Amino acid sequence: MMFSKKCPDCGSSNLYYDDKQGEVICSGCGLVVEDKIVDTGQEMQGSFDGDEKKGRSGAPLSEQKVNKGLATNVGNYADISKLRGKGSMNWSRLGNWNIRVSTSIERNLTNALAELRRVASFLNLPPVTRDEASRIYQYVLERGLVRGRSMESVIAACIYSACRSYNIPRTLDEISNASDVERKEIGRTYRFIAKRMKIKSTPSSPKEYISRFANILKLSPKTQNEALKVLTKAESSELTSGRGPAGIAAASLYVAALLNDEKKTQREVADIAGITEVTIRNRYKELLNKLELEDKIKIKEAEKRKSI
Repeated sequence: MMFSKKCPDCGSSNLYYDDKQGEVICSGCGLVVEDKIVDTGQEMQGSFDGDEKKGRSGAPLSEQKVNKGLATNVGNYADISKLRGKGSMNWSRLGNWNIRVSTSIERNLTNALAELRRVASFLNLPPVTRDEASRIYQYVLERGLVRGRSMESVIAACIYSACRSYNIPRTLDEISNASDVERKEIGRTYRFIAKRMKIKSTPSSPKEYISRFANILKLSPKTQNEALKVLTKAESSELTSGRGPAGIAAASLYVAALLNDEKKTQREVADIAGITEVTIRNRYKELLNKLELEDKIKIKEAEKRKSI
């Protein structure tokens, strides 16, 4: 499969698609122009031609759509309103009947999956995580576990569960801000779903947050590596057990930034991590005392004063 676009590196238009890896590659310099292309073809049909080859048509299936995208929709009101005369009336009537004959589960999924896509887009989650969250919500809905709970809280809990399953570093506070659901409610609903579905997810590692926090704070790769070293020493000293992963990761970045003369305020780091300055301050003091880093920071500050 050849593509009309050009390679951004060498300018060559000789690109090809690797169906095994799902990547568009430049044959000139080998640059991967696009990756993670799920399906550029079409879904299988049951018909065959004279050579007994399967024909293909339609979009790929998706867990983020009702009935995986196989449901029939009679247009939306924005399109129907453009019609004139009896055509508009007939299509409006068909649209109303399409809604009436759909089951309660289908109506719930139509609204819920739209909200799930909105929250997942706000959190910038990868497609595999969105599919997993959609699958969990449909499982919970079909078993009647959403009764007595708001749709938004269940969606937020499903997204949090999917993030935990794929080790995507997203805190409860981030999901709470994206979904407008209280943090405690999300945690309560997640524990209920995890218990009923027997989900066993490992606790998040502080190292998973380092890269994302550092990118937002615009810290150098050297500071990121230093933060990872601090975290490794903290894990050896058992400083990470019983503490929030986002808090200990933020404190490690704060310490690493001081050691590399990339000073950030505690308020800046706390806002990025979604925690309080008190938490940063407490974790920071623990790291200094247990890992004996206070002398290194003092030496760095003295060298900086001398250079000035």
